[in-house]
Amino acid sequence: MDFTQLEMFTAVAETGSISAAARQVHRVPSNLTTRIRQLEEELGKDLFIRESQRLRLSPDGHNFLVYSRQILALAAEARRVLSGDETKGALTLGSLESTAAVRIPSILARFNQRYSGIQLDLATGSSGTMLEGVLEGTLGAAFVDGPVLHPALEGVPVFDEEMMLIAPASHAPVSRARDVSGASLYAFRSNCSYRRHFESWFLADQALPGKIHEMESYHGMLACVIAGAGLAMMPRSMLESMPGSHQVSAWPLAEPWRWLTTWLIWRRGARTPQLDALIELLPRDATQGSRQ
Repeated sequence: MDFTQLEMFTAVAETGSISAAARQVHRVPSNLTTRIRQLEEELGKDLFIRESQRLRLSPDGHNFLVYSRQILALAAEARRVLSGDETKGALTLGSLESTAAVRIPSILARFNQRYSGIQLDLATGSSGTMLEGVLEGTLGAAFVDGPVLHPALEGVPVFDEEMMLIAPASHAPVSRARDVSGASLYAFRSNCSYRRHFESWFLADQALPGKIHEMESYHGMLACVIAGAGLAMMPRSMLESMPGSHQVSAWPLAEPWRWLTTWLIWRRGARTPQLDALIELLPRDATQGSRQ
């Protein structure tokens, strides 16, 4: 097994095509076919399911792709460090939508100013999607709802978020979930940790939400609540950043549901110089100073 084989395998896995991968790595298709067959023989596993003109990763292939990407990333990092270019390269970062909208813009601005040689790419999504990206190696790090206890991950707490229940402006005060049992909710998809937190708030009080309408953005949730269509939950920092926030009633959830902590996570043992550069810019006392 060598780096060339890993580059070829990764290219085929990502494109699903020998010919497309060959163009990407500047080799002839027959060379890729031979080298990948040799890699499979060496590993004693079929890495691909071959279907006419297209290749699909086998279960073993999916597992091997994670390690192949890590090995290639570490090799690239080693070359940068030895050449004195450790503050160059790329960092693919994931984030919760609310964190990306209100917590990290100034941090990313300073990062781009200080480390202009690092290509920073940002993707947003639910905590579940971000976790999968870090574990699969498609994201170098991600801001997610924590704490994260997965054995393959490590990270640091960064921001505390105060979770707010929002309701139409004329709604009576809400102090517990039973006050709104059966109400329609607006939330992200089921792999969103905030949604699970919202549902757990109901269940802990032996209450049940009504229909849960899945939305793609906080702005959509806020618009539905303003219109009187139901309730939603979101961080105070996100709510206060949006036009129209004054048109709803809002109450913090009672303890112990009131606070959630956002963590920056990465794969254990895969902390790169680019990630270190980002961590250096994070607030030192973010979690200690945010509950005021």
